[in-house]
Amino acid sequence: MSKIYRLIIFLPFFILGCAPKVIDENKIVQKIESLDMIIFSNRGDKIYSITSPNSSYDNIELKFKLKKPTINIFNGEKIKYIISSEESTLSDNNKLLKLNGNVRFKTFKKEEDFLSADNFIWDITKTNYLLKGNIKFENSKIIMNSEKAILGSDNIIEFFNPVKYAIKDKNNNNNNKFEINSENAFYNLNNESVSFKSKEKRVKSIIYF
Repeated sequence: MSKIYRLIIFLPFFILGCAPKVIDENKIVQKIESLDMIIFSNRGDKIYSITSPNSSYDNIELKFKLKKPTINIFNGEKIKYIISSEESTLSDNNKLLKLNGNVRFKTFKKEEDFLSADNFIWDITKTNYLLKGNIKFENSKIIMNSEKAILGSDNIIEFFNPVKYAIKDKNNNNNNKFEINSENAFYNLNNESVSFKSKEKRVKSIIYF
């Protein structure tokens, strides 16, 4: 119990669950097995939760390093997004979350919506999520690729140019023909529409599914 208490002193805004095992307690880096914690706001609202089978905490850098993490982002008491990756770091008093390697981002609203990338960055003081590298969004109607994207709190994903996209055929097979658009693309998760806009924000085209 005393081992858990020391972690809570360092990071007072999260709650650890399932009594994680802390190893190498007196060293600079503490290894933690089966980490399960929830991050709350100052008002007591759930912001996100993290589980990891193998993690560590650096007492000098004040940073968590997590292997195979799964992150649930909350909207009130409901889960809004589920994210997983090969590894991640949590720093800046739990305010900066970075995921690296095989990032999988799933919207809880639409079971068929999947978003993947090499890297994911979230400053929890902001409402946007930044994705970088080999970004792919796919559902039953469309596939979109780019190297940078931002998901806003309004459930609109902005893909930065150049954007490669394909509208799936009715049989949802692999005969999709990709097109490249040099402007930014915006996919609205709420109404399932995609729009292409120029730098001057004039709409080139809008596609509804």
